[in-house]
Amino acid sequence: MEVWGKDAIDLMGPGYIEFAKHGGSVRFIAIEGGLDCRYAEAEGRPSVEFSWSGVDDRDDACGRGVASLEADGSLVGRIFIHCGDDSAFTARRFEEPLKPSSRRLQ
Repeated sequence: MEVWGKDAIDLMGPGYIEFAKHGGSVRFIAIEGGLDCRYAEAEGRPSVEFSWSGVDDRDDACGRGVASLEADGSLVGRIFIHCGDDSAFTARRFEEPLKPSSRRLQ
């Protein structure tokens, strides 16, 4: 992620973003949340627009984001925290995934 380093991303455990058929989840720094996803295609690639809601260090938090699937299987996107920071991200599949569709935030 362009704004936060690996140690910060993995503060509460491995940082990840997961997209599933009916939603997904995200965890990085002290943020954990569920995703509401809308799937589409952008420039010929599978893509997703999402909103998320959850907690940031026990306080309610929410935001939005976008991501697209690259030819190498990585996700490239941007995540926004409502009234806060935003960051570009690249996410790659875990070598031993938490869940089959999880990708590690970098």
